[in-house]
Amino acid sequence: MTKAIEGAAEGFAVPRGPIGKTKLFFATHWERGVPGRPAPEWVLRFAYGMWLVAFTFKVLGSSWDMSWHFKFIRDDFAPPHLINTVGTGIVIVLVAIHSYTGLGCDKRSLRLMQAGLAMFLIAAPLDVINHRISGLDLTAWSPTHMLLYVGTGVMLAGVIDGWTKSAPPGRVRTLVLTGLWVFFLENTFFPNGQQEYGIISLRAWERGAPEAEPSLLNFAAEQIGHPVDRVAVLHFAMPIADWVYPLWGVGVSALVLALARHTIGRAWAATAVAGAYVAYRAIIWPLLVVGTFPASAIPFYLLAVGLAVDLAFRVGRSHRVLTPLTGGLLVTAFGYGALWLQSQLRPWLLGDAHTESAPPFAYWPALVVLAGLPVLWWVLTRVRTHREVAVS
Repeated sequence: MTKAIEGAAEGFAVPRGPIGKTKLFFATHWERGVPGRPAPEWVLRFAYGMWLVAFTFKVLGSSWDMSWHFKFIRDDFAPPHLINTVGTGIVIVLVAIHSYTGLGCDKRSLRLMQAGLAMFLIAAPLDVINHRISGLDLTAWSPTHMLLYVGTGVMLAGVIDGWTKSAPPGRVRTLVLTGLWVFFLENTFFPNGQQEYGIISLRAWERGAPEAEPSLLNFAAEQIGHPVDRVAVLHFAMPIADWVYPLWGVGVSALVLALARHTIGRAWAATAVAGAYVAYRAIIWPLLVVGTFPASAIPFYLLAVGLAVDLAFRVGRSHRVLTPLTGGLLVTAFGYGALWLQSQLRPWLLGDAHTESAPPFAYWPALVVLAGLPVLWWVLTRVRTHREVAVS
C-alpha cells in the first residue's frame, strides 16, 4: 500500500523489488536533464539506497582484501577484488544516471561524484602497474592506495552532499545520512588497518604460527635481500612509524566524526557513526578467523572519540569557537585514554601471550591533536556553515 501511495501522484504504483523499480525508472524518468531537477521521493530513496548497496560491496571487498594481503601474494583477480569491483560497477552506473538525468543532485554534488569516480578509475590501473614494477606493496599507505582512498572520499562527499540537499526531513534522511558517514569514516580510517593487521601477524610469526603463506614471506624477504626472519616479517607487516596510528585514528577520525555530527544534526550522531563502524569490524573479525584469514586488532577506542565529539557539541552548544576548543580537549583525553586502555587488555587478560589488543603507538602526537584539532575543526565547520548559508 505504501509503495502504491508513493507513486500515486505520478499515476502508477512503485514496485517493491529493485528490478521492478529499475524498469519503472527507465520507463518514466530516463531523459536528459540538468543537475538540480526535482525528483520523486521514491526515485531519491531508490538511487541513494543503491549507493548504500554499492559501498557495502566495496567495504566488504576492501576489508577482505586487507586480510587477504597478509596471507597471500597479490592476485589481481582475487575474490576480494571481484567483490569490490561489483561495488565499483554499481557506482559507475549511478554516476552515469545522475550525470544524464540530473536527478538527485546539484552541480556541486554531481561534480564531486564524477571527480571522485575519475580519481578512483585512474588510481586502480596505476596500482596494478605499481605492483608490476615494484613487486609486493603491502603497505596501505602507498601513493596509489592513497589515491584510491581520496577518490572514494571525494565520491562519498558528493553523495552526502546530494542526499543532504535532496532528501526531505525525516527518519529516512537521517538513517541514510548516518550510513553514508559510516562509509566515509571506514574509508578514511582504512589505512590504519596496516598496523592493526600487521601487529597481529608479527605476533603470530613470533609464536611460531605465521598466518602468511611461505611464498609471501619468501617474496617479502627477497625484496629487501634478507632471510625470512623477524626483521623481514617486521619490514612487511609493520613498516609504518608508531606516531601515524594515533594521529590518524584519534585526530583525523575526530574531524570526520565532527563533520558527521554537524551534518546529521542529531544528538549522539558521532557516537552512532563510530559505534556502527566498530560493530562492523567486530562482526567481520570472527568471519575472517573462521575462514582461516588473518584477523586484526579492533579499534574500540573510536567509540570514545565519537563520544568526545558529541559531548563537545553538547558542552559547546554549537558555539563556533567553544565547541572546537572543547572538542580538542575531550578528544585528546578520551581518545588517547581509550587507546591506552585498549592496549592494556592483552597484558591484563592474557599475560605474556604472543598477541596484542592494539598496535604500538607513540604518545607525543597527543600534543598535535590537542593543538591542531580545534583549528581544523573550526575551519571545516565554518566552511561548511558558509556553504549551507549560501545554498539557502
